[in-house]
Amino acid sequence: MTITTTKEKHARRRMRIRAVISGTATRPRIAIFRSNKNFSAQIIDDTEGKTLAAVTTQGMKESGRDGVLKAAHVLADAIGKKGIKTFVFDRGGYRYAGSVQFFADALREQGLTF
Repeated sequence: MTITTTKEKHARRRMRIRAVISGTATRPRIAIFRSNKNFSAQIIDDTEGKTLAAVTTQGMKESGRDGVLKAAHVLADAIGKKGIKTFVFDRGGYRYAGSVQFFADALREQGLTF
């Protein structure tokens, strides 16, 4: 029996997800990072290896769900100017619950699909 830490389990889940999905120019990838205090997201075109837009809650007055909601609105506005409406959602090894689910639902309310 192997003993694995929480970090090792998270890394395995993340690699398993990234093996299946990747972003293209027409359908980029939304990659998220969640810490205990902050939340950040990037829109990435994996074919060129470029970040199209990024947002973080670090330095915002809002925190918790309000900060995640504001980050989703800022990201949707930034990418809406580029004319892209469909994405691939990379949850980064995190469970689809809490702030991850709240962020995805907020993006869907902005008219984005994935």
